[in-house]
Amino acid sequence: MVSRFFIDRPIFAAVLSIVITLAGSIAIFTLPIAQYPQIAPPTVSVTCNYPGASAQVVAETVAAPIEQQVNGVEGMMYMSSSCTNDGSYSLTVTFQHGIDLNMAQVLVQNRVSLAVPLLPDVIKQTGVVTRKRSPDILLVIALNSPERSLDQLYLSNYALMRVKDELARLPGVSDIFMLGQRDYSMRIWVDPDKLAERGITAGDLSRAIREQNMQVATGQIGQPPIESGQKIQMTLSTLGRLLEVEQFENVVIKSDSAGRMLRVKDVARVELEAKNQDIATKVNGKPSASLAIFQLPDANALDTANTIKAKMEELKKDFPKGSNPHLPKMDFEIRYDTTPFIQESIDEVKKTLIEAIILVAFVVLLFLQNWRSALIPLVAVPVAIVGTFAVMAAFGFSLNNLTLFGLVLAIGIVVDDAIVVVEAVEHHIEHGLSPRDATIKAMNEVSGPVIAIGLVLSAVFVPCAFISGIVGQFFRQFALTIATSTLISAFNSLTLSPALAALLLRPRDDSETRPDALPRPFYVALGAGLTWWLGLPWATESLTRAADVTNGNSWDAIAIGSRAAVFAQSNSWVTIVIAVAAGATLGRFLARPLDWLLSLFFRLVNIGFKRLTTLYTKFVGGLLRVSALVIL
Repeated sequence: MVSRFFIDRPIFAAVLSIVITLAGSIAIFTLPIAQYPQIAPPTVSVTCNYPGASAQVVAETVAAPIEQQVNGVEGMMYMSSSCTNDGSYSLTVTFQHGIDLNMAQVLVQNRVSLAVPLLPDVIKQTGVVTRKRSPDILLVIALNSPERSLDQLYLSNYALMRVKDELARLPGVSDIFMLGQRDYSMRIWVDPDKLAERGITAGDLSRAIREQNMQVATGQIGQPPIESGQKIQMTLSTLGRLLEVEQFENVVIKSDSAGRMLRVKDVARVELEAKNQDIATKVNGKPSASLAIFQLPDANALDTANTIKAKMEELKKDFPKGSNPHLPKMDFEIRYDTTPFIQESIDEVKKTLIEAIILVAFVVLLFLQNWRSALIPLVAVPVAIVGTFAVMAAFGFSLNNLTLFGLVLAIGIVVDDAIVVVEAVEHHIEHGLSPRDATIKAMNEVSGPVIAIGLVLSAVFVPCAFISGIVGQFFRQFALTIATSTLISAFNSLTLSPALAALLLRPRDDSETRPDALPRPFYVALGAGLTWWLGLPWATESLTRAADVTNGNSWDAIAIGSRAAVFAQSNSWVTIVIAVAAGATLGRFLARPLDWLLSLFFRLVNIGFKRLTTLYTKFVGGLLRVSALVIL
């Protein structure tokens, strides 16, 4: 018998449970936090721009070659694309669940490279961008100008150069997409009539600009090999890329033998403006530039969001300052944030988890009516629940509403096995066996049922892990969480529970004084815990409210209350220690009357249970007799 080994070696059984609990405790801090499991399939985006082309031209010259090559890439579910009249092209390739997103990006990139030779020369020069993207938007940050002195062009470029790269380097950030991006560009507005008068074409104009707006290597003077006597070597530099409007205006289109030159400013208007002005973004009527931040699939949403917000507060110190100190020249605001919903939902589930543990503890104590017997099933709860976190980390799960809700349901399940063991041991102790002999005999009887309970309950949930598609992805974590906690509970009931039963349980002698319903230290800990959890926040809030309401009143009682509120706020640790000590002392003095009331409550429950059982037996017996008469 497996349990006999652990009954004789309780320290080994305790070590196994401690290792499981430690593994789960460490895994808690590594699990990503999200509101729901990652159900949206991974995607890879392909983008490029064909300046001046219509949507029809982009579809024929860009979309067709790329999509012909990308179609059918390994692991692909479907793809969708869009072409716009500003020359933009975007392709989104959606892959099946479980594929490595990095490998998916490489596969798409290889297919796109096959289509690049077929694309127009303009796109070959600017390039085709392939990037992986998580479908989950974590935050949207908007830069705006409260005093309305900055336009969208300035805000967009400031976000691009000073903010986007800083945020992209933060841990947990997958990608950052700018909404309403407007890049600075040199725009040349050509007058076709002036071109026709001078006998030139737009191609001649663009060719001249391209030839005179390039970076060139001009070489060196005095570079070896040279004649002897040369002592100076000088690197030459010349104007390469043009930067100013005047430089573009003075680009020579053509000249004649008389020295007359036709420049760009003679046939066109040059200005430094936004490259694209098709999309305008505003927040409350003010121009803005927004950054949509995507998180990595395995990132902790709360930690990532807090890191981003802290970084924005740091970057805010370098924002341009305006003349009005009360109205900043540039500011940022969070326009979309998923973390409050995640935090609130997880907090509610955690609260439910704590309430479920307390409820289970009360029910176990109510029916076993012995703190020694109740302690054994309650030890099984943290071992099974906390140990489940280690398995969740191994499977790549996250802390979300479904996994935490699965743990809530598992609390009522994991205590069943230990209760079966305790009840069986108590039964044999009542028949005169010693605790050790009673435990050995009980485990011979219940080891098989305990294993069967664990396997049957797991068999109920494990099939959910094999459901395919988004539905399976949604319920897989929920089902495997419950199944894992059930199996850990069954293992714990075969190892630690019988070992503790042999050590903790005692024969009950009705001739002796009734033992305490709960140990005295429990009431001390209960008083301290309730004071810290409920009493301290209530007292601090009440004193603070009294200080605010009665501000300026000279009554001594009010003055004392005000000073107490200030003391409670400024000396939080001292206040906590004093309050907890007071609660513990109160619990120590109330231990005996509370224990007497609890024992009385147990006796009343037993009397009511016996009477209810008698009535139920008589009721069922009456129904059987009536049924027999009807049949006869």
